[in-house]
Amino acid sequence: MLDRSFLKSGHTPTLFAAFLYFDFSFMVWVLLGPLGVAIAKQFHLDPAQKGLMVAIPVLSGALLRLVAGVLVDRIGPKRTGVIGQLIVMGGLAAAWMLGVHNYNQVLALGVLLGVAGASFAVALPLASRWYPPEYQGLALGIAGAGNSGTALAALFAPLLARSFGWTNVVGLAILPLAVAFIVYVLFAKDAPERPAPKRLAEYLDVLKVPDAWWLMLLYGVTFGGFVGLSSSLTIYFNSEYKLDPVVAGFFTSGCVFAGSFIRPVGGALADRFGGVRTLIVVYALAALGLATASFQMPTAWVALGVLLFSMMALGAGNGAVFQLAPQRFRKEIGVMTGLIGMTGGIGGFYLASSLGLAKKVTGSYQLGFLGFAALAVFALLALLALRNQWRAVWPTLSASDAAPVRV
Repeated sequence: MLDRSFLKSGHTPTLFAAFLYFDFSFMVWVLLGPLGVAIAKQFHLDPAQKGLMVAIPVLSGALLRLVAGVLVDRIGPKRTGVIGQLIVMGGLAAAWMLGVHNYNQVLALGVLLGVAGASFAVALPLASRWYPPEYQGLALGIAGAGNSGTALAALFAPLLARSFGWTNVVGLAILPLAVAFIVYVLFAKDAPERPAPKRLAEYLDVLKVPDAWWLMLLYGVTFGGFVGLSSSLTIYFNSEYKLDPVVAGFFTSGCVFAGSFIRPVGGALADRFGGVRTLIVVYALAALGLATASFQMPTAWVALGVLLFSMMALGAGNGAVFQLAPQRFRKEIGVMTGLIGMTGGIGGFYLASSLGLAKKVTGSYQLGFLGFAALAVFALLALLALRNQWRAVWPTLSASDAAPVRV
C-alpha cells in the first residue's frame, strides 16, 4: 500500500506531523467521554446530562472546523495549526490550575476542547495539498488515522483518573500535546500549491453546489457515528454491562483503534474501486452493525464484537469520503474540509446526545442506535441515486477542479 511512488509523490515529514497533531488533538477532544464516569459521580449527573457532556465538545469542534477551514485557505494550514494548538494547551493549563468545580464549568471545558476537534480541518488539507489525485484516499486515510487518538484517551484517561484524579488528567494531557506541537513546528510544511485568498463570502460559494451538501451528509454519518460512539462507549459499557471504568475504557479503545486504523484501508479501497462503490458497502455494513447493537447483547464481549464491526465500517467510510472530496473540490479543499468535518461533528453530537436522551427516557440506548442506523440506510439510498449522475458529470469538470473518479 505504501509503495515507493506514493512516498515520492508527496512530503512524508508533513504527513507524519499532520498525523501526530491530529492524533493527540483527537485524544484531547473526546477526553470527557473516558472521564465521564468519574465526572458523573462527582457531580451526580443523570444519563441525559452525561450524554450532553460528551456531546458538547463534539458540537463545538464541529462548528469551529468551519472557522479553521477558512483560516487554512487564508493563512495556510501550518499557521492555523500552530494557533489552534497554543489555544488548546493554554486552555487546558488554565482549567487544571483553576479547577473545574461544577457541571457548567465542565460544559465550558467541553467548548474549549472543541478547538482540538477543529484540528481535522487543518491536518487533512495540510497533507492533501502535497499529494496528487491518485493518492488522495491513501494520504488522507493516513493523516485521518489520527482519529485513533480517541482510543488513547479511552485507554489511559480512566486509569490515570483513578490514580491522580480526573482534573489532573486535564493537566497531564498537555504533555503529549507539547510533543506534537514541537514535531509540527519542525517538520510540517505548507505545500507550494496554494489557492489565492478569497473574500470571506466567497468561501461559502461551495454551498451552492449540491455535491458539497451530499459529501457533508455522507461524512455526517460515517464520522458522526465514529466520534459519537468514541465519546459514549465508556459510559455505555459501564452503564449497560457494569464494567469497571478502566475496563470499559479498554473496550472503548479497542473499538476506536479498529475504526481508526482501517481508515487508510478505506481510502486505499476507494482509490482502487471508487469512493462511491466503497461507501455503498460501508453504509450497508454500518446500518447492520448499529441496528444489531441496539439490542441488549448477552455479554459485554458480544457487544464489543458488534461494536467493533460497526466502528470498522464507519472508519473505512471516513477514508472513502475523503477520497472523493479533494477530487471534486481540490481548489476549495480547506473550506470543504471544514464544512464536511463540521457536519461529521454534528452527526457525532446527535448520536452522543441521542444515546443519553434515549437512556434517560426509555431506560435503553436502543432508539439512539436505531436512529443512527436509519441515517446510514438513507445515505446508502442517496448514493445509489447519485452514482450514475456523478459518473457522468464529474469526469467532465475542469481538471483544475476535479480529476476523474472511479464511481
